[in-house]
Amino acid sequence: MHEQSLLNDLDHVLITAEEIDLAVTRLGKEITKEFMNLNPVFICILKGASVFFTDLMRKVDLPLTTDFMAISSYGSSTKTSGVVRILKDLDHDILGKDVLVVEDIVDSGLTLSYIKKVLFERGARSIRIATLLDKPARRKIELEVDYACFTIPNEFVVGYGLDYQEKYRNLPFVGVLHPRIYTEEE
Repeated sequence: MHEQSLLNDLDHVLITAEEIDLAVTRLGKEITKEFMNLNPVFICILKGASVFFTDLMRKVDLPLTTDFMAISSYGSSTKTSGVVRILKDLDHDILGKDVLVVEDIVDSGLTLSYIKKVLFERGARSIRIATLLDKPARRKIELEVDYACFTIPNEFVVGYGLDYQEKYRNLPFVGVLHPRIYTEEE
């Protein structure tokens, strides 16, 4: 599948690659200031956040460590199931650490609320959330997002790490998936 066929599946581009780069750079500077002298642990929520995570950590001018978690709450559907499972857990202890959880998108809040609870139970000193995209119209639970590059409307987005059925992650921008692509499953 080449990019041209991927573009045909989109309704429109929501956020350009240039807009993403500027926002990630700005966020990296802000995080650098706020985490000064803390030696944070950045936790990437796989798979969707991997592109944002990589770009963001390169914009942070601090000593930091990284770790990864894989969480399932969607399956192959476009709607969250509400059931959260840890598919890949952290490799390192976070007891007494200042943690930045890096996510691609925050919508219902259920997954990140669960992750925060688990990480606090494991003794994290502080937990903050950074996301590329915040979609507050879909919140099902109160959740504070500490850092967000963009607040977006309630549309189904793909690209820059975000997928639909494991496709579209490689797009360098965020686009709105055309409804004809995902309404066939419903």
